[in-house]
Amino acid sequence: MARTAIAKGTIMGILLRWLGAFFLLAAIFNPTSLNYVTWARGSWDNQMPLIVFSGLILAVLAMVYVVATMRSIGILGAIIIAAIFAAGLWVLTDWGLLGLENSALNIWLGILVLSLILGAGMSWSILRQRLSGQASVDEIGG
Repeated sequence: MARTAIAKGTIMGILLRWLGAFFLLAAIFNPTSLNYVTWARGSWDNQMPLIVFSGLILAVLAMVYVVATMRSIGILGAIIIAAIFAAGLWVLTDWGLLGLENSALNIWLGILVLSLILGAGMSWSILRQRLSGQASVDEIGG
């Protein structure tokens, strides 16, 4: 019973980390008009201080995800995960289940893949501990 609760908590934590990455990336840019980049371009003259403030907040949040991902899986791990998703998209395209003509869909797929990479990076130590049974700790330099 307790093990099931831990597993559900782990899955929920991983899902929340991925959703956080997805919503962060979608808030920064997406194919709709509801995103930071479009708002900043259209309102720079009228709302410059708020745009700069919001941009810095988004940049810090993105840095947290990127730094955690690079520290946990590294650039090679991120490239391998991206290659796996790219190969999966290639298969779906080859089977005729996905077309590449729709640029909005391609942007959403890019956001999805990037958010999955960032979510995996944020959750990697949890996943590794669950799979291997070994805890990971940060190295303290001296």
